[in-house]
Amino acid sequence: MKRVIMTAVVLSFFILPQTTSWAYRDYFTPEQKIQLLKIQTVLVDVVALTDKGSVPAGPIRDMVAGRLADIGYTVVTDASKPHDVVFKVKCEQRKTWEGTTASGGDADLPDSPSRVWKGPACQLNYTLGNMKIKWQKEVRTDFEDAADAALKANAGDPGEYAMAKLKDLLGTYDFPVIVAADWGQADRLLKVLDNSKGDQVRRLKIISLLGEMQADAALPRLKEALKDRELNKEAAVALGDLGPDGIPILVDILKTAKQPDLQAAAAKGLGKIGGINGDVRVVDPLLSMLDAPGIDIRVQTEIVWALGKIPDKRALAPLRALYKKVLHIRDPENKDLQNLKEALNWSTKQLDMDEHLS
Repeated sequence: MKRVIMTAVVLSFFILPQTTSWAYRDYFTPEQKIQLLKIQTVLVDVVALTDKGSVPAGPIRDMVAGRLADIGYTVVTDASKPHDVVFKVKCEQRKTWEGTTASGGDADLPDSPSRVWKGPACQLNYTLGNMKIKWQKEVRTDFEDAADAALKANAGDPGEYAMAKLKDLLGTYDFPVIVAADWGQADRLLKVLDNSKGDQVRRLKIISLLGEMQADAALPRLKEALKDRELNKEAAVALGDLGPDGIPILVDILKTAKQPDLQAAAAKGLGKIGGINGDVRVVDPLLSMLDAPGIDIRVQTEIVWALGKIPDKRALAPLRALYKKVLHIRDPENKDLQNLKEALNWSTKQLDMDEHLS
């Protein structure tokens, strides 16, 4: 019985960290997924609360509505008008307690609701019909005490100051493409990608989201993005989310690319494929480059991390050999070396545990 339990624990270690925010969508019915795909008209509902009570939310509502309209949605603010979904934003000078949150997955991301944060924050979510969806994001100011921050800035009313700062944050946080991805609208994201030539941050975000979505339309666009020096690393990692179809492309990049950071991204993508899909075809190409002549230590490190995610005992001896080779090198100022040692320590432990349980 203990053996069964330990096996389950180990398997969960390999599998659970690989899940993305996209995975929870499985609780939608096929009909609801179709509804999400067809969302065009969005009702924006905004509440603004300060220590003095409710305050006019018009400026924040206009900001949110404008940003959704920018990527092609029809936005309404009157609940009596027809709409496909309600996009809700609650901004507070002092965040109210909402109980504990889970760890792992979305809960560990910077824009996820934080149960420990008590300062100014805006929470974003949406409802589909009468169903409140698990999707929830949060933006927070860099100060927790609005009164103190307003005093230091000579800004007058703390509540007004907090709302102004939260409005600015909503102007830079790319919630429109994040929620469009949650709705499965790959075609819309591809159009935004084409129209965002001068915004590399947004383009990188969309490339990453397309990978997480495992959208069929994403593969040719990710291949194209590999040719762009400013997008190719994110595209290589995103290819790892698309599954086995990305293996030949990523192997070629790992073996032939001249940019170490791009090779490292390819190794990370292969690790995703191996870890998520259990596809051991990635192991041989990763091992062939593990200690190849002239290999960059940063690439080596990503290969080590990747191999540790795949329960294949063929990797254990080569990883042990490399660990023995670098273990006694004393150079505490060399961060790359320390990162490699950390990766080797973790990966050998995972594979060693897997070998004992198999």
